[in-house]
Amino acid sequence: MLEKALKYAFAIVGCITGFTISRFMFLRLGTSLTSFTSISIMVVVSVAFGAIMVVVGSKLVGFAASSVEKAEKVMHNLTLYELALCAIGLIVGLIVANLLSIALMKIQIIGIPLTIMTNILFGSAGVFLALSKRNENILEDRKKRVHHSKILDTSVIIDGRILDICRTGFIEGELIVPDFVLEELRHLADAHDDLIRAKGRRGLDVLNYLKKDSITPVKTVKTKYDASIEVDERLMQYAKDEKACIITNDYNLNKVASIKGISILNINDLSNALKPLAVTGEEMTVKIVKEGKENGQGVGYLDDGTMVVVEGAYKDKGCEVDIVVTSVLQTSAGRMIFAQSKTANLSAVKS
Repeated sequence: MLEKALKYAFAIVGCITGFTISRFMFLRLGTSLTSFTSISIMVVVSVAFGAIMVVVGSKLVGFAASSVEKAEKVMHNLTLYELALCAIGLIVGLIVANLLSIALMKIQIIGIPLTIMTNILFGSAGVFLALSKRNENILEDRKKRVHHSKILDTSVIIDGRILDICRTGFIEGELIVPDFVLEELRHLADAHDDLIRAKGRRGLDVLNYLKKDSITPVKTVKTKYDASIEVDERLMQYAKDEKACIITNDYNLNKVASIKGISILNINDLSNALKPLAVTGEEMTVKIVKEGKENGQGVGYLDDGTMVVVEGAYKDKGCEVDIVVTSVLQTSAGRMIFAQSKTANLSAVKS
């Protein structure tokens, strides 16, 4: 009903506009307005403008309806602070537009449409500009600004250590989870492969715990990036747009983001800085879960995910073995421990 009423309104406006323009032209030419020819031309022009406005109006109504729907979704996700910024931006934009309108109103025929368009344009620009600057603090020096928002990538959520870090309160600001990261976790949780599915479900569980138990606020945000672009590329672009940093333990993402000048917090770097290194000769117990790359090697993992490569331990797959550390390799990608089984080490000593 409202859509039909708006179309009729556009038609009436079009007819009035056509009549006004044709009448103005006849007056400028000094032609009589009461002649049959003049009246016919004014009627034809009025009807033509009315028809054009009906077509244009139907498109505008559809566009306006979709825009209002999108605006409602955006407004629902805005905080009170962001709404206040929008209001300020709108007011400033309208003030500038009305200052320009003083000159535009003097233009005959198109003065009023130009004034309306100027108000819409500058009002919208004010709102978008205010929102784009919502994360900036005008009281801080630009060079001294710090990244208050941290973006979580898929790997660090699945890893789970971020949950313990957040519980301690060491991370300030808010944690942001983009919608495409959440979607990737959902795809992993629905995967056919048992291992991948377990990782996806673990990531979703960690995210739920973060929202419930973490001292640090966690926010899920919607983005407008092309879904065909790789998740890591969208993540880096979002970090650039929001001037935020990325928390990850993905070695390749760490390197690429660093090259692009994006701030990165690597959980593995933090873990390496805080945990003491395993010392050569240290004894520990590990469960062998699979075969290593070299013949006869067995691979196990510590509770924190550190890989342990044990020489000659493939035969002990599925069992816990006592081992002796022979060397440690530590990089930003993580820590790897090389070891021998304790029995093999004792045999070597005796011989």
